[in-house]
Formats: sequence, structure tokens, C-alpha cells
Amino acid sequence: MRRSVVKSLVIAAAAGGLLSLAVVPASVASADSSVTVTYPVTGNTYIKAINSTVPLGPGTLTSTVDLTTGAVSSTLSLPAATGSFKELGFIPVTATTQFIQDGAATGTANLSTNTVSVTSQTTLQITSLSVAGIPIPVGPNCETRTPASITVNSQAGFNALGGGDLAGTYTIPRFSHCGLATLLINLTIPGPGNTITLTLGAGSL
Repeated sequence: MRRSVVKSLVIAAAAGGLLSLAVVPASVASADSSVTVTYPVTGNTYIKAINSTVPLGPGTLTSTVDLTTGAVSSTLSLPAATGSFKELGFIPVTATTQFIQDGAATGTANLSTNTVSVTSQTTLQITSLSVAGIPIPVGPNCETRTPASITVNSQAGFNALGGGDLAGTYTIPRFSHCGLATLLINLTIPGPGNTITLTLGAGSL
């Protein structure tokens, strides 16, 4: 059953994360077979099709790491966000979106090198949309036809204890069940080359 994960991201004519991941300080790798860590997280995502950057967070990232295999299972929670851009350069568009994670995000962590890579299957859902100040009904099921596969990797300077940046790129699939706004959304939002950066703070057990 799908779990709402990233209640956040704003976009244009519709849409917009995120995502999940984790690592654990090597100091906690003891006799326990796994450990769960929670990180404060902020970030942003750049939507290429509308040339817009949307801030994410603040939220939390909860991750469980198998200390024997390095396997990671994670969930990211961010508050809903709303943002705006200009369609055709002059028509103001405002949208609120959320990401719905389809199952746990999974990946691997290397505790000795402070590196991690995690992939989330995430459905993007548009919850509200207005064009030129006029609300456009999108219904309760306006979402991507298939989940977006979002992979993030630790960046230079990342530290399993102190946090740091995780980043990646992803493709936004086409949308469906958005009523009369479906065509507008699909002409505006979907496509490759979107980026996401998550900045983790210090983790707590």
C-alpha cells in the first residue's frame, strides 16, 4: 500500500522528491544487526521543463541500515509546499504537490567510506493548481501514470554522523486523472533532467 512520503514540491501547471535514504555512523556498528537513525532534512528540486527550483523541507529522514550487509531502507517526510512560475513567460501558475512513495526506498551504505546510494519509487501527485489566479480543478487522483525512479547519492564532504548532501537526477512521467488540466500538465511538466538535492543534518538514534 502506498505511503505518503514527500508532501512537498511545487510546480507548475502541476507538479513537482522526493525521496528517501540513509546511513549510519560507524561508531554504532556493534553487535546489533541493524540500526535506525533519524536525520533533519531540507533541500530543493529543480524542474527542468519549467526552469524552476522548489525548496523542500524542513522535514525528517528515517533510515534503517543492516550493519552486516549495508542494506538501507528509508522514508522521507516533508511538509506540503506551494510554488509558482510563469507559463509562456507571462502567465502565472501556482501549484501544490506531494510525492507518494511506493514502498520503502532501498539502497546500500558503506559505513567505512561514508557513502550511500538509495532509490525510491515515487508517484508525483498534484493536489491544487491555479492559472492566472483562477483555480483549475484537478481532482483527488491527479498523479503520474507510473512512479518516478529517484536515486540519490552522497556528495563530497558527506559524513555519516554529521550529515551532508545527497543528490541525483530523475525523470517525471506523464500524468493522468487530472480532468481538463491533464493536457496542460503533460505539455508542461513531464520529462528528464530534473535534479534533487537533500541536505541531512546530524543524525539521532
